Amino acid sequence: MIKNAVASLMVRLHLLPPPRAAPASTYHHHQRALRLPRPSSASLRPAAASMSTTAEQAVADQKRALRTEVRRALKALSPDQRASEDLAIQTTILNSSWFKASKRLCAYISCYQLREVDTSKILAECLPSSPGQEELAKDLYVPRVEDKNRNMRMLKITTMDDLVKNSMNILEPSPVDASGNDREDVLSASSPVDLFLLPGQAFDRTGRRLGRGGGYYDTFLLKYQELAKEKGWNQPLLASGIIPISPAALERM
Repeated sequence: MIKNAVASLMVRLHLLPPPRAAPASTYHHHQRALRLPRPSSASLRPAAASMSTTAEQAVADQKRALRTEVRRALKALSPDQRASEDLAIQTTILNSSWFKASKRLCAYISCYQLREVDTSKILAECLPSSPGQEELAKDLYVPRVEDKNRNMRMLKITTMDDLVKNSMNILEPSPVDASGNDREDVLSASSPVDLFLLPGQAFDRTGRRLGRGGGYYDTFLLKYQELAKEKGWNQPLLASGIIPISPAALERM
């Protein structure tokens, strides 16, 4: 039931013209959103705007309803079932060719209370397991929320000890390292990222994502895509709901 609702909602979201101030969709590279035709007369603009606002409100209502439904379903999972599914998802990622080939990636720090898919094994695989193993590690950037205005940074860590709990008891990287130096921000890095691992509440089979509504990842990904375009970098592989989204990723599957 939830899967069908997700697929239906994602199709509706994809077909809606985006709000003027909202960033373009960053989760699916193979389709284009349909936009309403430009009015031929100024007198038609209020009607078109009204239609757009009504449609957007309908989608917003559906998103709220779907989030409630997904939260209820996740809450109903037993601890054993949740642990089993978390392990299966992480194993799928760790065994994938696209993860093994990645050298630099951004990944979220899972929060058990938010019922996010566990990422602890993935993060541990990225970081050096012991001194002298640094050459086998991946460059790992994890999120730090800066404020309530959708500003989020991805900062580099080299050990899980680099993480501290924020005011909401969620682990984030401290802004400076043990030596007092600013951590490297992925938006200031000299090399591109290969892979983004994104959280979300629901996904459809093409990887389109329904988040929690804060817009932090949408805003950050838009910034990164603009940076990649400016630098002439390839766009990173986005893994939403453990579905890689890019032509190159699909060829590797």
